[in-house]
Amino acid sequence: MTLRAKALSIHLLTASGAVFAMLAMLAAVEDKWSLMFLWLVVAFFVDGIDGPLARRYDVASNAPEFDGTLLDLIIDYLTYVFVPAFALFKSDLLPGWTGWCAIIIITFASAMYFADKRMKTKDNSFSGFPGCWNMVVLVLFALAPNFWIILAVVSLLAAAMFMPLKFVHPVRTERWRWLTLPMALIWTYFAGWAAWVDFHPESWAHSGLLVSSIYLLFAGVAQQTLPRRA
Repeated sequence: MTLRAKALSIHLLTASGAVFAMLAMLAAVEDKWSLMFLWLVVAFFVDGIDGPLARRYDVASNAPEFDGTLLDLIIDYLTYVFVPAFALFKSDLLPGWTGWCAIIIITFASAMYFADKRMKTKDNSFSGFPGCWNMVVLVLFALAPNFWIILAVVSLLAAAMFMPLKFVHPVRTERWRWLTLPMALIWTYFAGWAAWVDFHPESWAHSGLLVSSIYLLFAGVAQQTLPRRA
């Protein structure tokens, strides 16, 4: 396979996320939440590997007719924001007006964040919460907290999108990557497990999800608090 063919295949891999987003949406319309999240976990895994592959085969130079960055943002908005927001709205977790508030906050704030040219830091982390609502909503489905807690979490994370807070990229943030990357893989494993058992309340997957989510959420802030030694 030529280098150009390999580069084009990476674009196709990225674009497959749109298919997974549609499959997740179709499942969500029928209230098949476990199936929906399984498709989102697959999309999350693809999103985790297509970036390193794109850099390895230099898709910007070897297949420049397709904008990989734009394609990735489109897929991310579908799988990270749009489908999870719809699921949260359509579920029984947020009654009445609270569901409307959540879906408006998530979609509007995320659209602005995804267009923000300052979203990446110099060390390839994210400046502000990176709109990973697929992860947030999956944990909320697993834990099923009170709707006031859900609304508070949504509001705080939406505000955190535009605060000078650092959030690690599991693959590209070099500092603590030896821990961050395994934590992201652990989160993916437990997310798939939780969805597979239909979010059974006694599943050990919930504990694994909670621990790995807390690390991924606060690791960047910890790096800001604990600067590198000279």
